[in-house]
Amino acid sequence: MATLSSIETLLRDQRGAPPIDKWHPELSGDIDIVIKADGRWIHEGGEIKRHKLVKLFSSILRRENDGEYYLVTPVEKWRVTVEDLPLLIIDFECSDLSSGQRIVLKTNVDTWFELGAEHPLVVDIDPVTQEPKPSVHLSHGLQARINRASFYKLVEMAECKNEYLVLEAGGAEFELGRV
Repeated sequence: MATLSSIETLLRDQRGAPPIDKWHPELSGDIDIVIKADGRWIHEGGEIKRHKLVKLFSSILRRENDGEYYLVTPVEKWRVTVEDLPLLIIDFECSDLSSGQRIVLKTNVDTWFELGAEHPLVVDIDPVTQEPKPSVHLSHGLQARINRASFYKLVEMAECKNEYLVLEAGGAEFELGRV
């Protein structure tokens, strides 16, 4: 369990994100970048291994109403390919307070988001495997897939309500699956 002050620090000490919601350039074209389902970024067939570069690119990534993903600058807009979801939730911290549980989620690019109404957790079921596919809605139309280990830890924290596992966090309730 994290303390309230440590959760506040995680959320506060992030660098400010670029104002990509204010940038609306014309489409520059497609760029040969593929974001793999496992979180790797591939450019022209080779993996981008510099974490800081992936982190930079992810900070200018958005999903638009057409369902496509774009890297955006004030003067350029490049379409990229995303196999599943562009980001992964790889860890989390939680604090149990008398006023309610707070959970902050860490992405594979070192950004933190608080689970709640602004960043809800959604669990879809894969139609073929019937496996849960949990994700969290982030900013700029993006979602992050929750990795298996983190999801199982969240399931352990959930309570059974009316035949469903329900996780309470940030003043909201999230159904994780049927019992």
